[in-house]
Amino acid sequence: MIAINSVGQGRSKALVAVLGFSAWWVVGVWATGAYADRPPNVVIIFCDDLGYGDLSCYGAPKTRTPRLDRMAGEGQRWTQFYVAANVCTPSRAALQTGRYPVRSGMCSYKRRVLFPNSGGGLPARELTIAELFKQRGYTTHAVGKWHLGHLPKHLPTRHGYDSYFGIPYSNDMDRVPGVPKNANRDGRVDYFNVPLLRDETVVERPADQHTITRRYTDETVALSKRHKGRPFFIYLAHNLPHIPLFRSTDFVGRSRGGAYGDVIEEIDHGVGRILQTLRDEGLAGHTLVVFSSDNGPWLSYGDHGGSAGPLRQGKGTTFEGGHRVPGIFWWPGRVKPGVVNDMGCTLDLLPTVAALIDAQLPDDRIIDGVDLSPTLLSGAPSARDTIFYYRGDRLYAVRHEKWKAHFTTQGSYGSSPKQAQVQNPALLYDLEADPGEKVNRAEGNADVIAWLRSLAEAHRQTIKPATNQLTIPLPNRKP
Repeated sequence: MIAINSVGQGRSKALVAVLGFSAWWVVGVWATGAYADRPPNVVIIFCDDLGYGDLSCYGAPKTRTPRLDRMAGEGQRWTQFYVAANVCTPSRAALQTGRYPVRSGMCSYKRRVLFPNSGGGLPARELTIAELFKQRGYTTHAVGKWHLGHLPKHLPTRHGYDSYFGIPYSNDMDRVPGVPKNANRDGRVDYFNVPLLRDETVVERPADQHTITRRYTDETVALSKRHKGRPFFIYLAHNLPHIPLFRSTDFVGRSRGGAYGDVIEEIDHGVGRILQTLRDEGLAGHTLVVFSSDNGPWLSYGDHGGSAGPLRQGKGTTFEGGHRVPGIFWWPGRVKPGVVNDMGCTLDLLPTVAALIDAQLPDDRIIDGVDLSPTLLSGAPSARDTIFYYRGDRLYAVRHEKWKAHFTTQGSYGSSPKQAQVQNPALLYDLEADPGEKVNRAEGNADVIAWLRSLAEAHRQTIKPATNQLTIPLPNRKP
């Protein structure tokens, strides 16, 4: 395995553009066998609250993830891979659209995610990654957690997906009235009345979450076999390891990492089944599989939450532990194996697959993602050099190249400080040397802070007001 490192952040945009344009030609030359005359299949596996340090290939000391480790060894493991938001709903909106959620109204400072009493959801005007695939004749399928609106008009089937099987929001919602709050850790299925949907119909309530990870894997395996005759896209979004924790009988007590480790090991087992199915069906060399998480770990739940590894804080914060997540890309014979130390983001998945399948991106809106296909296919430097860190609809921090400035800091879910604190001067960290954000480098680097502040202001100028979807109540109900 080779290491693919950044070769300087003054990246050649011209080279990226040329490689991005030629990505489809490269895939066409490399593809062989029965599927050589069609664009590649794509499977995105997206976990809920899985932290940067939760996989053994990312340094987890107790949890064993041999299938994901093999996936990373055969593909690319990105060490600086990000999400566009640090909680569920906005992060998922960003992946689906390639746009910061502030542009679609899918974020809020006070009501940070959608709830069962929410009336809003992903606006119909947004182009989803599934709709992009439909341009090229793909069959498209969503499995698992959606959390972009549970009313029929907001479900995956209204946003470009041919089918949906999953829970429409977080697995700790619809708590049975009168149950003590600390039952949130218990994992008893009767505490939570979440529905399981098939397309737009409830087929089980409460969903049996003890078997939900296995059933999501079963669904993905079945879809891969059923639709192998044409290009397919599958978005598998696990409800776990979000609290409360559930795992099937076969995985209880298997991990040295307790119940949380059991959950991760069952997810790992499922990933192994999916990849083996692709091998067995002759699809491995013609399928890109991506594995990541929607945000960092929920640290306030202790051993029922995950680990951010060497990173600072976790879910809900704009420190690295809230936004930096595992990122693994697998496509045997196509993705160039290695460890990628450049930046990437879930925002980039939409433009990347657009390049790979020769789909047309819209020109009537800002797409915040960049095309990562040159890095995936040939090891070229990543086109991403900047990350904007939001808490709800407020911009708190900016990273450009190695430098990150925090203009506002705030803890989340039990971490301090509870209230927002404006930092003047901004806190400044060299993330290449100090990914744990321990040493403030603001002194003597006023010019760097000024540059990052100018990037933040330029970015703000591109944001147009959008109706806040997270504050819309259900029809005939008060907010």
